[in-house]
Amino acid sequence: MLRAFLDYHRATLAWKCDGLSDEQLRRRSMPPSTLSLLGLVRHMAEVERTWFRRVIDGEDVPLVWSAEGDFQMAYEAGTATRSEAFDAWQAEVERSRRIERSAQSLDVTGYQARWGEDVSLRFVMLHLIHEYARHNGHADFLREGVDGTVGA
Repeated sequence: MLRAFLDYHRATLAWKCDGLSDEQLRRRSMPPSTLSLLGLVRHMAEVERTWFRRVIDGEDVPLVWSAEGDFQMAYEAGTATRSEAFDAWQAEVERSRRIERSAQSLDVTGYQARWGEDVSLRFVMLHLIHEYARHNGHADFLREGVDGTVGA
C-alpha cells in the first residue's frame, strides 16, 4: 500500500508537468517566491536521493542546496530544462525503488543525521508520501497559473 500511494504521488507530479515547455515549467509562482514546477521536480529528486540513498542505503551523496537553503536557486531555475530535471528525478525514483525493494522489511533502519536518529524504511516511505502530497498541492496552483489547467 505504501508503494502504491508513493507511486501515485510520483505520477501526479509528472502529470502536473505534462505538456508544458521548459519556459512554462520554469515560471515562478509570484514574487518573492522562487517556486516553479521545474524546481519542484528537482526538489523531489533531492528528497528521493536524500531519504533513500543517504538515509536508508547509507550512501555518501552530496546535498544540493544553495548557500541560503533555497532548492529553487540551487537548480539554476532560469536555465534548467525539462530533460535535465526529469532525467535526474526519474533516475532517483528508480534508485529509490531498487533500495526499497531490496530491503528485507519495512523495519530496516537508516540514520537521519539532521535529526540525529535512526528511522525505518516505513517512516521514510510515509514521509515521502507526505512530501509529495504537499508539493503536489503546490503543483496544482502552479499549473493553474501557467495555463489554467486544474484537477486531481
